Amino acid sequence: MKAKNYISEKLTALMAAKGQALPAKTTIEAPKSEQHGDMATNITMVMPKEKGQNPRTVAEALKTELLAMCPEIESIEIAGPGFINFTFKPVFWQEVALAALENKADFGRIDVGQGRKVQVEYVSANPTGPLHIGHGRGAAVGDSLTRILRFTGHEVETEYYLNDAGRQMRLLGLAVWVRYQQACGIEIPFPEDCYRGDYIKDISAALLAEKGKALLDLPEEEALDLCYERGMTDILNGIKQDLIDFRVEHQHWFSEKSLVDGGQVEASLNRLLAEGRAYEKDGALWFRSTDHGDDKDRVLRKSDGLLTYFASDIAYHDNKIARGFDMMVDIWGADHHGYVPRMKAAIEALGKDRESLQVILVQLVNLIQGGEQIAMSTRAGKFETLADVCAEVGVDAARFIFLSRKSDSHLDFDLDVVKQQSMDNPVYYVQYAHARISSLMRKAEEQGVALPEPSGALMALLTTPEDKALFKALDAFEDTLELAARTLSPHHVSYYLMELAGLLHRYYTVHHILSGDDQALLQARILLFQAVAGVLKAGLDLLGVNAPERM
Repeated sequence: MKAKNYISEKLTALMAAKGQALPAKTTIEAPKSEQHGDMATNITMVMPKEKGQNPRTVAEALKTELLAMCPEIESIEIAGPGFINFTFKPVFWQEVALAALENKADFGRIDVGQGRKVQVEYVSANPTGPLHIGHGRGAAVGDSLTRILRFTGHEVETEYYLNDAGRQMRLLGLAVWVRYQQACGIEIPFPEDCYRGDYIKDISAALLAEKGKALLDLPEEEALDLCYERGMTDILNGIKQDLIDFRVEHQHWFSEKSLVDGGQVEASLNRLLAEGRAYEKDGALWFRSTDHGDDKDRVLRKSDGLLTYFASDIAYHDNKIARGFDMMVDIWGADHHGYVPRMKAAIEALGKDRESLQVILVQLVNLIQGGEQIAMSTRAGKFETLADVCAEVGVDAARFIFLSRKSDSHLDFDLDVVKQQSMDNPVYYVQYAHARISSLMRKAEEQGVALPEPSGALMALLTTPEDKALFKALDAFEDTLELAARTLSPHHVSYYLMELAGLLHRYYTVHHILSGDDQALLQARILLFQAVAGVLKAGLDLLGVNAPERM
């Protein structure tokens, strides 16, 4: 944020001249009310003071020095117990729009990451059924976070972890095998704990059409393996296509089965055992997770010899560490919150800082239609797929709504509202702001208004409160991206876009843009709107949402 950085630099220089560092607890932020200026600092309340001095006295002394060294500041006021409030000259804010026009798609880009190597692993749904809207929310969060991290100077790799080993996959194979036999005319009961969706019948029907009844002549284990392979392949292909259609990138698809078959799980467990971080008890292998802050030790290999999911997850993250990531971001469903401490314990046991693993929890999505919630259950086959929802409301709407709230908050997705072309629809509200500016540009061209070159002289004509509000909003874009990257929270971008769109729509209600006689003022507003349109598009791009020119 230009304003925040400016004040920070001046305060740092001022303190250095006094032989002191800027106090660590110094805050520089916009005051809640614009009556108190553009920016405020608490520096006088946290800096060392001579005996008998109070913050207001110190602030009054600093005021004179700051005014002398800050030509961009119009006025400084002392408020409350000693806050210093700054009001900038109009030209300071006008230059923000010029910077946005000059830097275009790079406006707001900031090197927070400094090339830090990050892996974002997300979706990672078991390939036992199509993606539902809960997976869609995680996909939107992961993909948007990746875009934001790259935009802010991080080197990011994206990955989907395939849980293609274990009991759930055996149940998938069994479900396909039973449906195949039923399709062959064999009366056989369907197991209660198997996947029941119609997609299982579709896979079995395709298998029957391709192979005929040949599987009936095979040993059952071989038939089950074929059904498992076919089921996983068809479902995985569907998942990959759904993610492509949803504009989601995964550079790598990592197989859990490859860890098991390649001996990497055993290697990681043997390492923990050799280092005394695991032990054997009652025929099972245990991880000493209590040594690393967990509430109890965890089983890695059960007494029957079967590995737990935790064992595979440890080996998987051991593999990530070996690949040299500075930070690993895992995006999980909120029902996995209890799993976070033990996974962080494992990271620490593997020799990495536990905070190098960051877990983002994604809460459930309640799908609403006609005022009623739609019940969903993957196992029972009663769910709305991500593909169906996107077909109903569009990818833009789905992505924006998924990113419209903090990921660990419950989200009501109202299909009826999202399909409306009204200001009550947040997707429409933001996209229409961009389309509205594009429409203005077309109308201005039709009226013979010359599209101007950016200049300070034109910007100087923009002096209304609505102009200043847009200037300050543009200035906040960089700060928003830094906050989103630092907190791994893409929803800050959607909040920002809603606020920027609101200011733009308000501008239209206050000012009649094309009806005035002042051509220079019209050209200045066109420049401002071009800057706003560029930031709206950049923000929407970071959410994976289109910025339409017509609606």
